Amino acid sequence: MIRAWSTDAVYDAEAALMATLPDGELMARAVEGLALVAAARLQECDGAAVAALVGPGNNGADALYAVARLAEAGWNAVAVHDEVVHDGARAAAEAAGVLLTTDPAALAEADVVLDGILGIGARPGLPPWAAAWVAAVPDTAYVIAVDLPSGQDPMGGALDPDGVFADETVTFSVPKPVHLLPPTEQACGILTVVDIGLDLAADPVVLRLDHDDVAALWPVPTPADDKYSRGVVGVVAGGEAYTGAAVLAVTAAVESGAGMVRYVGTPTPTALVRAAVPEAVHGPGRVQAWVVGPGLDVEATDDDAAAQLEVARAALAGGEPVVLDAGGLDLVDADLVRSRAGRATLLTPHAGECARLLSRLSAVVPGVTYWSISGQGDVTRAQVEASPVAHAKALAAATGATVLLKGPTTVVVGPAEGAPVWSQADAPAWLGSAGAGDVLAGVLGTLLAAGLPPDSAGALGALVHGVAADRANPGGPVRALRVANGIPDAVAHLLGRAATRSS
Repeated sequence: MIRAWSTDAVYDAEAALMATLPDGELMARAVEGLALVAAARLQECDGAAVAALVGPGNNGADALYAVARLAEAGWNAVAVHDEVVHDGARAAAEAAGVLLTTDPAALAEADVVLDGILGIGARPGLPPWAAAWVAAVPDTAYVIAVDLPSGQDPMGGALDPDGVFADETVTFSVPKPVHLLPPTEQACGILTVVDIGLDLAADPVVLRLDHDDVAALWPVPTPADDKYSRGVVGVVAGGEAYTGAAVLAVTAAVESGAGMVRYVGTPTPTALVRAAVPEAVHGPGRVQAWVVGPGLDVEATDDDAAAQLEVARAALAGGEPVVLDAGGLDLVDADLVRSRAGRATLLTPHAGECARLLSRLSAVVPGVTYWSISGQGDVTRAQVEASPVAHAKALAAATGATVLLKGPTTVVVGPAEGAPVWSQADAPAWLGSAGAGDVLAGVLGTLLAAGLPPDSAGALGALVHGVAADRANPGGPVRALRVANGIPDAVAHLLGRAATRSS
C-alpha cells in the first residue's frame, strides 16, 4: 500500500530525526538522493547541462547543493536564484563552478531542470518573481520537482495551471497528499521516493492500494463456502429507457465472484438479463448487499417501474449495505440520510452527479458547511472537477455515507472526520465511456456482500475495475461489457502475484 502523510506530520518527523543527527545530515541525505536521480536522467537523455530554480527555503538549498554535485561530476550547471539563498549551498555551488544568476534566460540550454522554488510548507500558487523562471524553462527540458511541483497545493487541493508541471517529482521518505490526490497528482509526473530515514508516528491521510495488496483483500472462497456464504448481491437496475445498464451491472457482479445475484427490473432489461446472465435469479429476496441505480429511472410511472422502485426503496430502508449509483442517487434526500445513519452506504457519483447532490441537499440537510468550497448557489461540475476531494468530503459529511467520486483518479472518502482519503489511478483513459460505471457498481456490490467495509471496497473495486479495463485491450479502446467479462482474468492475475512472490 502507498501512504501519504500531511505536511505537519512530516515536519514533526523531520524535527525528531534532526535532533538525533549532526547538523546538516538530513539535508545531505536528501541532496544525495536528488543528485543521483538527476544524474541518471542526464545520462538517459545524453544531457550536457543541468539547471536549478533556487527558492529561499530548504528545497532551494537541496536543488543548489545537488547541481553543485553535478557540476563536480562534469556537467554544465546553472542556478537561477532568489535574493535569499542558503549560505552553505551557495558556497558549495560557487566552489563547484556553478553559474549563479538571477536571469532566467540562463535556463535556455538546460537538459534537466531541478525545481526548488517552493517546499511543502508553502501556500499554493507561484510567487510573482518565480513565474518568469517557470516560463523560461525550455519545453524540451526534463523537469524534476524537489518534493513537490512549485505552486501546487501540498495537501492536494486545487491545481495551479500556472505552477510547475514536472516530468518527475523526487520526494523524501514518504509521499505527501499532493502526489496522490487529484487534481495535483497530474502535475507531479513520475513519483520517486528517496528514503532519508523518517519515522512517521502519525496516521497517513491518503491511502492507495497497489496490485500486491489485492490478494489480502479480495474475497477468495474456501472449500467450506457455498453460494450463500460467498455473498448474495441484489441488483435493482435498468428500465425501459436504459436497458443495457442492468446487463452490465449483473454481469460484473457475477464475473467478480458473487455467490448469487438477484435481479429486479422491468420487462425489457429482465429479458436481456435472462439471456445474457443465466446464472442470475430474478425477483427480490434475501441478500447481503444491494446495488441500486444503474439505468434506474425514478421518474417512470408505469406499473412495472413503480414495482421496481418499491424494491429499491425497500432496499434503502433495510439494514444491508447498499451501493447507490446513477439513477439511484436521485433517491438521496434528507429522509434517506436519516434512515441510513450508521448503515453501510456507498455513493458512486461522477463530478456532475456530485454537484447535483450537493446543490439539492443544501436546502434540506442542516448544518452542512460545504458552501465555503464552491461559494453560494448551486455547485457546478467544473467546481467539483477542480477540487474533487473537498467536494467528496462535503458529500460524505452531508449524507453520512462513504463517497466514491469517479474521475481520472478515483477518490473514496468516508463520513468520519479525519478518515483517510483513498485514491486510485489504475484505469486507462479509454475507460471513460458509457457503461463503465455500471460495471464498477456490480463489482462493488460483490465486495460489500462479501463483508468489506465501504471505503476499502471502493478502493479495491476501483483498482480491479481499472486493471480489467487495461488487460481487456492494452493501449486501445475498450467497451464496458468487455471490461465486465475481463474481471475474472484481472482478479486471477492479481491473486497470482501473491502466489508468485511466495513461491
